[in-house]
Amino acid sequence: MSELTHFNQSGEAHMVDVGEKAVTNRVAVATGTITMLPATFELIEQGGHKKGDVLGIARIAGIMAAKKTSDLIPLCHPLALTKVSVEFELDKAKSAIHCQVQVGTSGQTGVEMEALTAVQVALLTIYDMCKAVDRGMVMNHIRLLEKQGGKSGHWKAE
Repeated sequence: MSELTHFNQSGEAHMVDVGEKAVTNRVAVATGTITMLPATFELIEQGGHKKGDVLGIARIAGIMAAKKTSDLIPLCHPLALTKVSVEFELDKAKSAIHCQVQVGTSGQTGVEMEALTAVQVALLTIYDMCKAVDRGMVMNHIRLLEKQGGKSGHWKAE
């Protein structure tokens, strides 16, 4: 296993120097799920929630979160993102909403943290908008599915 990159030789936290890395196209895909009561799922599916279009607002929140990741995660580099897509898949049988985010950039460091942050904030937004009717919603299975670009190349979850 390689060493942790966010610590210097003295064990102090630092921002990784990416200045010598090659500029490459980088893409990351992350996913996560929120499960809820069937009645809550139905409100979202039918657009009957008093607060409006839950998934539309969650999509915008996810995009904004990807753009603000370096403000939230202390050692992340601010990045010029070239793409952020936030997609939802409704699973009526499980009263669940699956979120998948793809983030891209052309730069010297990857966008895994941006994709993961976007998924989590999109799901948190769904929770926030629906908590008045269902405080027991559960967010889970948040993970990186794939990353491309950079020295480490292409990685895909099994």
